[in-house]
Amino acid sequence: MGYFEIHKTQKDYSQRYYFVLKAGNHEVIATSEMYYTKGGAENGIRSVQINGPSTDVRDRTGE
Repeated sequence: MGYFEIHKTQKDYSQRYYFVLKAGNHEVIATSEMYYTKGGAENGIRSVQINGPSTDVRDRTGE
């Protein structure tokens, strides 16, 4: 089963938060945008959990 990890950047003057979605084998599936707060990253995770299963795939490759 996959899981989310919340990370914080290491820059002292401008710390940001982001999340990583990983597969059950620990490989990275997706990395989020940067958020100013940990709460923002948590809200992003909730959005993926709620909207992910019903989201359409739009192929923009032209193939």
